[in-house]
Amino acid sequence: MKKILTFAILVASTCTAFSQSLGYNDLGILFSKDDNYGTARFEAMSGAFGALGGDISSFGINPAGSAVALKSAFGVTLGNRNTEYSARYYGNTTNTEDDFFNITQAGGILSFDSAYDTDWNRFALTFNYRLKSDFEGVFSSQGNSGQALFNEHPDDTNNQFNNGQEQRFSNSTYGESSVFEMGFSAVHQNKLYAGASIKFHSFTFGQITRLREINEDNNNNTLTALNIQDSYFEGSGVSLSAGFIYKVNQSFRFGLAYETPTWYPEIFEDSNLNVFDPNDPRYDDWLGYTEISATNQSTDVNSGEEFNSFVYKLRTPSKLTASAAFIFEKQGLISIDYTYKNYSGIKYDQSDSYFSDVNQNFKNDFEGTHAFNIGTEWRFDKMSVRGGYHFEESPYKNALDEDHISGFSLGLGYNFGHIKFDLSYTNSENNSPYNIYNSPNVNVNPIELTNNTSRISGTISFSL
Repeated sequence: MKKILTFAILVASTCTAFSQSLGYNDLGILFSKDDNYGTARFEAMSGAFGALGGDISSFGINPAGSAVALKSAFGVTLGNRNTEYSARYYGNTTNTEDDFFNITQAGGILSFDSAYDTDWNRFALTFNYRLKSDFEGVFSSQGNSGQALFNEHPDDTNNQFNNGQEQRFSNSTYGESSVFEMGFSAVHQNKLYAGASIKFHSFTFGQITRLREINEDNNNNTLTALNIQDSYFEGSGVSLSAGFIYKVNQSFRFGLAYETPTWYPEIFEDSNLNVFDPNDPRYDDWLGYTEISATNQSTDVNSGEEFNSFVYKLRTPSKLTASAAFIFEKQGLISIDYTYKNYSGIKYDQSDSYFSDVNQNFKNDFEGTHAFNIGTEWRFDKMSVRGGYHFEESPYKNALDEDHISGFSLGLGYNFGHIKFDLSYTNSENNSPYNIYNSPNVNVNPIELTNNTSRISGTISFSL
């Protein structure tokens, strides 16, 4: 007689042998990520402001840029991000979509001339909040690799269900990372601009993954297994930045900026270790695999619960940016930024050797990356037209060409005098394989995940 067996487990860990959540190496990359959010003008030119300055967001690339501003200015940006996911798994493609809307930037520059007879003739104080990355997202996939990880039922340990019939997977993430920056800059003889800043970083990140397997034994008995993983992280850190811009003449200037690694002295990782309640009314929905949406709540389906907290340190990469800008009087400009980040230097730290293998993996499997941002702006009376292109290498040594991030940007601006309004559109795309198994017992291809992301931002700014 054919038997149909079902069981489910709910855990929260990035280190289990069958983990489908992000591992610590992937998390280190994620927490080092910066998607160049800023003012709409900044985004429309793909963030290529290292040698230009003058914009509130240029301060995040090169703190010397604030002193370029002749007037004090304040600005707020609202942004909408849309991401389309395409997940390919053993011949099947599943498409999902996610939206995010929020204040992505708010800050200002206080610019003032020196009250004394000195070669340092202008100074600027800057403060700015901006979003670095938002982690809201959801994708799902299904297919049949023919293999099975959960091949044994707790009540039927003598029977092996090794014939995989189907796998369904869903990944839901939430949270964001942001930075608040404060700094000082000055200009010497209207030629040399110099500045320094301190940056306070913070992030929250949560992930809920669900994996359902349908497996059979050699007698066509069926086992349905559901694995749910729930994890949450938060941390706050600090970094320092310094840079200069040198104006060779009215048509050309170049700049150089360095940002130290970001030190997170305490990363909090919380885990819910739950005993699954088979009488929960949502049990059938999970087995039927209804679509999962992003949430900021841990899954509460347990009849018994134990909370674990894990605390450790993290150091993300430093960043070096070299820039050049060509100014065509008041008609237009072209700006270029090159940025280098060495991801092999990411390091976790704890009192014991828990992260020794993870840190060694950073040295072995990750490398320095090169990023290029090119932006242009052309003015027609009070109207400005902008565009840009950006490219960033993947930090993984074995990355394919399609794993790199590339995209373009467009934008418009109108100057009403003391008030300016800017709009921008950016688009980028990249591939990122996602492993739903991390077990020596299962040899399964990863999900081929492609995401296409577009952002629309609007900034209103005031000058004094």
